[in-house]
Amino acid sequence: MLDRLERIFVDVAVTATILLAVLIFADVVALNVFNASVPDTIIIVRELMVLAIIMPLAAATARRSHIAVEFVTNFLPDRVVNWFVVFGAAFGAVALIPLIWSAAHEFIYQWQTGNAFYGDLGLPQWPGRLAFVLGLVLCWIRLVLMLIGDAVSAIRGRVIITGTH
Repeated sequence: MLDRLERIFVDVAVTATILLAVLIFADVVALNVFNASVPDTIIIVRELMVLAIIMPLAAATARRSHIAVEFVTNFLPDRVVNWFVVFGAAFGAVALIPLIWSAAHEFIYQWQTGNAFYGDLGLPQWPGRLAFVLGLVLCWIRLVLMLIGDAVSAIRGRVIITGTH
């Protein structure tokens, strides 16, 4: 189930990236050919960037694709590296909690007030906030599940496959 959600979120991010390219292209053409821009391009691009960056976060986490500095841990035994992996997952899960809380609070505020961006289209602000919260929550769920699995592996003495160690 989680893998399927992550796949959907990645598909949304890919679609957002394609829409970003099309929108920017259309805006450049409109500015140079018709001397007018596509309405609210900057706002739409900003909101699409949220989708493109946040939505695939859980999938990147599941594949352990985040940047890691390993010049020290490469010289350590697997058992020690395992506990560094567990610590990293625990730290990440704890660090995401205030971000999720703050983002959820902002989403609820935007939803209740019905605030819109200033611009020609008067686009509501809540959809981008909702996408941000959903992306972070899915990443947190994935991180907690990995933390549990990694902790069990470390306790049992199995090597946690991180992709590079």
